[in-house]
Amino acid sequence: MLQVIPVIDLKQGPLDECHVVHAKHGQRANYQPIKSILSDSSDVFSIVEGLLKLYPFRTIYIADIDAISDTGNHFEKIELLSDMYPQITWWVDNGVRNVNARILYAPQANIRVVFGSENVHALQDYRAVSDAYESRHVLSLDKLDNVELGAAELHTSGLYWPDDTICMTLNHVGSNKGPDVVRLQTLMQLNHARKKPTNLFAAGGVRNSEDLLALKQLGVAGALVASALHSGEITAQQLSLLA
Repeated sequence: MLQVIPVIDLKQGPLDECHVVHAKHGQRANYQPIKSILSDSSDVFSIVEGLLKLYPFRTIYIADIDAISDTGNHFEKIELLSDMYPQITWWVDNGVRNVNARILYAPQANIRVVFGSENVHALQDYRAVSDAYESRHVLSLDKLDNVELGAAELHTSGLYWPDDTICMTLNHVGSNKGPDVVRLQTLMQLNHARKKPTNLFAAGGVRNSEDLLALKQLGVAGALVASALHSGEITAQQLSLLA
């Protein structure tokens, strides 16, 4: 089984409207409203409806680009989504940097905080956040321009990984390059050394069902996907076969 998790990137547009945007190469300032076969609109509620018509996803990942960039946030919309779809677990990256920047949502069992390594420069900050969330968070191991971002210990040892960990290669996002297989293999080796292996998820570059099959054979738990769902390269039938 390979779990496919749709990715939604939220960003404010020029008219102060919230859009789902097409993430490319980690260059967040250039993200534009998404064009999708699943919806006539880049409105987040329309996009979610389209995704769930395609397949009954049980987890959806949201990157609040404005919160990550410290230029605003979309907390209210994310809270509303979690209320509207209580059957979905929402993985939310809102740029948490330390234990003093606790998530601002009301307590909701179906929201899990994603702690991106790009936002943590000291291992002690990461461990404090991990303790604060009782290790219910998801860790994203971020890499951009061949640089592993954040505390080095998170990338070189699986000791600090929670139950779910993302291998996020930002240059591959929206690139049509395929997943970062070499990096995934390295992280899989670290994972095998853990007493309790993490569920490792690939993020960035998935183009089609062939890429998903390759990731399944590699042994990862799942993949975060956006472009291939919105373009129709990955179909409902293919998702069912993978599951």
